[in-house]
Amino acid sequence: MYLETLQRSAREKIVRALIIGAGEYGFSLVSQSRRTPGLSVSAIGDRSIERGAQAFRHAGVPEEAIVVCENRLQAEKALAAGKVVVSNDALMLIQLPIDIVVESTGSPEGAAVHADAALKHGKHVVMVSKEADIVLGPLFHHRAEAAGLVYSPVDGDQPSLLMQLILWARVIGLDILCAGKTSEYDFVYDRSAKRVTSLDRAADATGFDALWARGDRDVRGLVDERAAAVSGIPQHTVPDLVEMGIVANATGLVPDTPAFHAPIARTQEIADILVPTGMGGILGGTNRVDVVNQLRRPDEPSFAGGVFVVVRCEDRKSWEVLRAKGHEVNRSGDAAMIYRPSHLLGVESATTLLAAVLHGMSSGTQDVRPRFDVIGRTTRFLPAGSVLTVAGHHHQIAGVEGLLVEARRVEEVNPVPFYMMGDNRLACDVPAGAVITADMLQRPTNSLLWTLRREMEAVFFNKGGLR
Repeated sequence: MYLETLQRSAREKIVRALIIGAGEYGFSLVSQSRRTPGLSVSAIGDRSIERGAQAFRHAGVPEEAIVVCENRLQAEKALAAGKVVVSNDALMLIQLPIDIVVESTGSPEGAAVHADAALKHGKHVVMVSKEADIVLGPLFHHRAEAAGLVYSPVDGDQPSLLMQLILWARVIGLDILCAGKTSEYDFVYDRSAKRVTSLDRAADATGFDALWARGDRDVRGLVDERAAAVSGIPQHTVPDLVEMGIVANATGLVPDTPAFHAPIARTQEIADILVPTGMGGILGGTNRVDVVNQLRRPDEPSFAGGVFVVVRCEDRKSWEVLRAKGHEVNRSGDAAMIYRPSHLLGVESATTLLAAVLHGMSSGTQDVRPRFDVIGRTTRFLPAGSVLTVAGHHHQIAGVEGLLVEARRVEEVNPVPFYMMGDNRLACDVPAGAVITADMLQRPTNSLLWTLRREMEAVFFNKGGLR
């Protein structure tokens, strides 16, 4: 449908893109753009000039066509000569004659600064940095809409892909019980070694054979037993909460519990587990979001961090036909799981960039509101003066776990969004098990992230909460 329209439109206009942040995502998008008709990554902004240049080299751009620029005049001349530009001054690059800015730094503050500047300069924005999107996404969406621009999540990352799966299910009249994604790394059970591994973490799995198949157990008991058996492997991560929080803000689906159930489950079990308790599952209701830690053998295919919806089987006869064709229908025949077992990062992001520039379309939804925040709760005592440093591949804070809760104004005793507290200092001792609130932090004095959050609250909140 719209993909053929995109293909036609891309023959008539070249979409010029700026990527800010040349990490794994940026590399994959730059490389694939060289093979995508109608898309040109014209510039890369990165704190490391070499990393930005390397992204172009990796994509096959000749060395003589890569120009390192210190100012706007140099950059404009380079683009006019058909070359590509690299700079560590992202704000300068935003002012160039480009159509769309892809923000992929992963920095909450940096992403806020870049998105703010891009919209002010009349550029469409694709927000890959979920750390800023969960805090300010609804504001940027609101601003873009008012200016006739597009602010969009990105195809290739789970939030956009799941939003589209949810919208598709709604369009064709399916009743959604739960929507979600699998975690980044599978739980792989090696029966011969009696071990369960997840990336570089492992747990002894002696006796796990008894937990591999459900048998006659109720699913609640099975989920709890599996979680306990491999308790040494983390089963909840902040990025999972953030991505599903973005989906909740865009779709109106809600978490069943603030930390998610995050069951360890085989693909064929999801439709039995993530359904309401009245249907034999673990959920307290319908229209939920959650995450699954996929359990599989080494020789089984991965869900690959893909996305899914669990839907009600209202026409049992039709779904029994589909079961016979290999679709994932649960034991009782009243729910089915429909899934997309992939997310291809920048390899599949061109659809978002082309749709935004050529057709004014987002890869997400239109009703984006600050319904939920990811906040932080301490897992150990943190003394006054501690800096809540965001670190590691998952951008987590040592001693602080995430929770997805109803969004509120950031004031006094209200919780602080996880990525607003990051890299700030505690103003007081905080005991283990405490939610970190605004009055516990030494607030930054020059943070655009914090300033824009207040602007968003003025747009969307009244004294009683969300308008």
